[in-house]
Amino acid sequence: MRRSIPIMQTTRIVAKALMLGASWALLSAGLATAQSVCLPLPRLLSIMPMGGAAGTTVEATIVGENLEDTGDLLFDHPGINATAKRDGNGKIEPNKYLISIAADCNVGLFESRITSRLGISSARIFSVGNLSESMPSTPNTTLATAAPLAVNSICNAVVTSRAVDHYAFEAQAGKRYIVHCCSRGIDSKLDPVVILADANGRDLKVERTGNTLDFTATESAKHIIKIHELTFKGGPGYFYRLVLQELPVDAPVPVFPSTQSVSAFSWPPANLADAPTVLEDENAESQSITLPCDLVGRFFPAADVDTYQFTANQGDLWWVEVASERLGRPTDPSIVVQQSQGLDAEQKWVDLTELNDIASPVKVSSNGYAYDGPPFDGGSTDILGKLEIKETGTYRILLTDLFGGTRKDPRNIYRLIVRKAAPDFAVVSWGLHMELRNGDRNTLSKPLALRAGGTIALEVVAVRRDGFDGEIHLTMEGLPQGVTAHGLKIAAGKSRGIVLLTASESAPQSLSQAALNASATINDQLVTHPVRTAQMAWPVPDAWSEIPSPRLVRGLPVSVTTSETAPLTISSTEPKVHEVKVGEKLSIPLRLTARSEFSGNVLQLKTFGPSFEGNPPFDVSLTSPTAEAIVNLAAIKPPTGEYTIAFYGTAVAKYRYNPLAVSLAENELKKVEAEAKRISEELTQQSQALASSPVEKKTEFEQVIAALNTQKQTAEASVVAANATLKNVTAQSSPRDTAEIVISEPITIRVNP
Repeated sequence: MRRSIPIMQTTRIVAKALMLGASWALLSAGLATAQSVCLPLPRLLSIMPMGGAAGTTVEATIVGENLEDTGDLLFDHPGINATAKRDGNGKIEPNKYLISIAADCNVGLFESRITSRLGISSARIFSVGNLSESMPSTPNTTLATAAPLAVNSICNAVVTSRAVDHYAFEAQAGKRYIVHCCSRGIDSKLDPVVILADANGRDLKVERTGNTLDFTATESAKHIIKIHELTFKGGPGYFYRLVLQELPVDAPVPVFPSTQSVSAFSWPPANLADAPTVLEDENAESQSITLPCDLVGRFFPAADVDTYQFTANQGDLWWVEVASERLGRPTDPSIVVQQSQGLDAEQKWVDLTELNDIASPVKVSSNGYAYDGPPFDGGSTDILGKLEIKETGTYRILLTDLFGGTRKDPRNIYRLIVRKAAPDFAVVSWGLHMELRNGDRNTLSKPLALRAGGTIALEVVAVRRDGFDGEIHLTMEGLPQGVTAHGLKIAAGKSRGIVLLTASESAPQSLSQAALNASATINDQLVTHPVRTAQMAWPVPDAWSEIPSPRLVRGLPVSVTTSETAPLTISSTEPKVHEVKVGEKLSIPLRLTARSEFSGNVLQLKTFGPSFEGNPPFDVSLTSPTAEAIVNLAAIKPPTGEYTIAFYGTAVAKYRYNPLAVSLAENELKKVEAEAKRISEELTQQSQALASSPVEKKTEFEQVIAALNTQKQTAEASVVAANATLKNVTAQSSPRDTAEIVISEPITIRVNP
């Protein structure tokens, strides 16, 4: 259905365009020096190839950050398993794995993670398809070196920096083909430009927006596919899966699997039917519906405005929800509700209200890093709002994509739900980022890899649905031995809470799959929902130079490492419930266990916890093993009840990375030096023996000496390599200032009347 856009929506489009322009201007304003923040955590950055066909085994190479002593490469599907690759002598080849994909493994995207010295890594996407797969065997950056590409196949590759990758295939006249470059949707940094060219390299068709290139061949001939990054960047993070497929002429273009944006956590609402009850009538100028309604439609053709007319009674209260962006479509739905006034020739439609974006549950960063808010956004360009009917009459909904004039993709579907109130909530979590006075421009994926003696925090935010405003309690199960979780509830009327994970100093090296849940009482019924988790697709050390890209992840593995301990542990010296009366001051004795030197002697602490976050910051000395926290209840006025709180601040530790590697490298150097010395001494002895040996023995001695010279060269090369390794790990383990969030172990307070 297509109509003109109302004035209310036109104003909205202009406002959004201005906001987008301002954001881009801010992001491109300039570069700043990134500050070293966050203790090193294991991060899996790439797997090459990034996928494989069901029923095959692929040899893959991994790349990551802070990955020493790697162990198992894990997947969230039981049909995908990996084993370390071994050479002909049975020795494990570093960072190489054989990934076996079961024949019955379903097509789609799966999470992969790797275990290492520091624990479980961040996640990386691994794709499973049903087409044959390949990788370019030689560089293919010229027309003459174009890599052959079979129809109905997938090629895994990394785009070349400042170059164009070329592929050649044979097209048949009259046949329809699609070319799709999977990139952002599989965790790549690549913004691809896909070009279809003739055999001479002359461009025929170009796709710059990440969509699928769709064409029908006019002649049977060789064709060329060119791939490059939009700004000609390249390198390991710019990987892609190039799909070339033949389709029937009348078949719809498929929607390729893609990761989910953080906004998708709030969809679907509970108890939503798998299929809608109403379909959009694309031929109707105005489609009549009856409330409540569950309807599916699409923003097509370009500038489409769909109109749905209904009657409603005075006093009715309806909740309107639209999902499109949360379904993975690049859309921005907007609704104008109009009321019919007058009859026949006098009838006119009057704007009643406008419904637009789902606001973020918390104030997010204005510039993509954590200086003034988290670098995650739980909001959405979709719609969730209420419609109050003040007069019985006829109404209509005008639903459009705000920027639909430039979009003409029939896959841009939406689901429109108009319902009576069904109070509920959805919750998402992510690793807490620091907020530093001089700007923490880091946006980092933060796997739940704990150091013994440490406490880490997950920031948890909720989207409340249909008027629900009650408390939301947070719990975590399935934790490793020695790890405890305390959920600081999301208070009534609030949207943010904290979950604290603490690994005791004696916690063993371990890994387990945990489950984080949120529960609340709604209409006298206990309602529990799983909490989704988000991470950065790539660690961004300086968000002025690269736009952060967060996404939802599946699974919640938690690990503990004993190879390092937390630089500082803060705990109550009295592990008990601290009782205090309303209006009194509470003194909490603290113990500070320092395992590192720090830059500065004072740590300022703030307070986590509902009703206690107004507690003024206070200082503790990093040179003293004890401190005192004062909580003035007269100032913050918490109601009576039991609370879990924690204190937190930012400390700059003189952190040493993997100091154990230095002693191991020293031992290895001594070992290879001793071997080189032994070979050299034996060579000297054999050379002396040769000089005095009889003629018939000279050939034998010469053969031994030749073998020893070869061994000597190998041993000397080993000494050089061992010296280089020692130099490298010594430099890595040199103390360097690293800012880290220090969080106390949870503290329980009971406020009595």
